[in-house]
This record gives sequence, C-alpha cells and structure tokens, in this order.
Amino acid sequence: MELTLPVTLAVLGAALLHASWNALLKSGADKQLDAVGLAAGSGAVALVVAPFLGVPASASWPWIAASALVHIAYFWALAGAYRWGDMSFSYPIMRGGGPLIVTVAGGAVFGETLAGGQVLGVLLISAGILAFATHSARDPAAQKKSLAFALINACVIAAYTLIDAQGARLSGAPVSYTMWFFVANGMVIFAIGCLQRGAAAPRHVLRRWRLTFVGGAFAVGAYAVALWAMTQAPVALVAVLRETSVVFAAVLGALFLNERFTARRAGATLAVLAGLAVLRL
Repeated sequence: MELTLPVTLAVLGAALLHASWNALLKSGADKQLDAVGLAAGSGAVALVVAPFLGVPASASWPWIAASALVHIAYFWALAGAYRWGDMSFSYPIMRGGGPLIVTVAGGAVFGETLAGGQVLGVLLISAGILAFATHSARDPAAQKKSLAFALINACVIAAYTLIDAQGARLSGAPVSYTMWFFVANGMVIFAIGCLQRGAAAPRHVLRRWRLTFVGGAFAVGAYAVALWAMTQAPVALVAVLRETSVVFAAVLGALFLNERFTARRAGATLAVLAGLAVLRL
C-alpha cells in the first residue's frame, strides 16, 4: 500500500468536510443536543444510501458495533470540549493527538512500518496541528475543562480510527461499512439523547434541521472517504492527512465564528504544508 496523489487529494477533501460539520456544531448554543442531532442526521443520510450498496462482510459487523459504542464517548467528549472552550483551542488538540497514537499503534495492529521520511511528515503535520491550539486566559478554569475533554477525545479518536480501519478492510466494501456504522451510531446516540433530555432531543433535532441533515451529510461523506482511503494506504498516513482539517477549521473559525487567524496559525499552517510535501516526496 502507498499514499498516491488521488488518495491524498480525496482525504484533503474529506478534511474540509470534517472541519465544516465541526464548525456547524460549534455554532450552536446547546452542544450536547447539537451532537445528538448531528449523529441522528448522519444516521438518516446513511440509511437512505445504505440499501443501494453491497452488504459488508459479516466479519466486519462486530467492528461496526464496537465503533458505535466508542463513538458514544467521542460525541460526549466533543460536546464537552466545545462547551468549555473555543473550537480554535480544543479542535487542534483532539485532531492532532490521535494520529500520533495511531502511528505508534499502527505497526502493532496492522504490521505497517513507516519509512523515515513518512515519520518525519507525520511529526511535522501533527506538530503543526497542535500548534493551532491557541491559549486564552479569559477563563482558565473553563479552558482546563476543555483541555481535559480534548485529550480524552484524542485517545478516543485513535481508538475508533484503528477499529474502523480494521472493520473497513474486513468488510470488502468500505463505503457500505461506513453507512451501516452511521446507522448504528445514529440510533445509539439519539436513544441516549432522548433518555438524557427527553422530548427536548427530537424537538431540537427538528428545529436545527440544517445542522441535522447538512452536517450529517458532511460527516458521512468525510468519514466514507477516510475509511476508503485506509484500504488503499497505510492507516497512520491517512489518519494524519485527515487531521489537516484543522487548517480548514481555523479558516472557517476566522470567517464565521469570530476567531482570529494569527501569525502563530500561519506558521502552523506552514508546518502542516511542509509535512504534506515530505509525505509526497
């Protein structure tokens, strides 16, 4: 397996979609219910598409179930990070930490050993991503809570990346695997939301229908491309490429969420671009 130019461009497109749905989530006032709505919308979009695709191999179904359970922790930590901190602070920590863990664990799980140049590219991109996190002293206590949720989610992201990479490879149909994962995940997250918030959950989903369906479609598309790419190239390289979404998130935050694109973020962007160049050499 190697990281070809078409795979690279596809994953970068998925990164833009991923940053877009995170910006939609951050824009809302109730992060928990918005996360429920986004999961429900993803499940609904996937349920429409799934019947037109082949059924993933039975060996992959336990991995779908495992991923759906792990994503409960993902949406919980995501909502917590955005509740207590800016997207510009928590998003880079969540997305930059996961690939580093995947790079270390990928060799043991998949037997994939990266070349020295590839390791350098991963480190440059991850360092650039983490450098996007902007410290703010406006509310140190809230930022500490956001940091805790973001670090937890970095570990969760690494876990579900490894789970879904294995499931997608076993499925024989990575796009179909993705659709059925989102169906299962949407059902689980929506049920938990209804148990925790009662009738407020379905009312919120309908009221925020743009987030529910547009954000859901973005999430499904982004992850379908990423899982397909993991069947074509080493998991660690796809994982770190996917997290270049932080660059897109910084731009979206500056354009739509009144967050500053500072000189530090410009330098971080250059580090990410340098890492991409090293991976493509």
